[in-house]
Amino acid sequence: MNRFLVASLSLAGALASLPAAAQFQKPEDAIKYRQSAMALQGNHLGRVFAVVNGRVPFDPKATADNIEIVALINRLQFAGFVEGSDKGGNTRAKPEIWTEKDKWNAAVAKSQEDVNKLAAAGKSGNLDQIKVAAGAVGQSCKGCHDTYRKD
Repeated sequence: MNRFLVASLSLAGALASLPAAAQFQKPEDAIKYRQSAMALQGNHLGRVFAVVNGRVPFDPKATADNIEIVALINRLQFAGFVEGSDKGGNTRAKPEIWTEKDKWNAAVAKSQEDVNKLAAAGKSGNLDQIKVAAGAVGQSCKGCHDTYRKD
């Protein structure tokens, strides 16, 4: 079942790499896409943090599976930040995402780098490595949300 999920998410990732204009007919579509991806990522990352914080027993396979999903979704979510999606719909994205493109792109790159390290830690099955990497991901998420999300 997990292989099917990973294959499905991989296919979704391939489709997400299509030109943005083909993906989103309206700005609201891009907003819904990125919000859905972030909610799904938050769910699976929450499962990882539950293990890291000792609220759930460590199951190396389940943790690695959740981390793998986080890694895929982390790449997908940013496809929803297309030009014009700063307006319309119910977005909490600040305009600085589009006016400070270099800083935004650096934050995205940092997020992806930290998630890639978490993915490597997940494959290791070493809880101590996962804890360190998860902490870095949490900081990346917080830094980006503090700077680029309206609350």
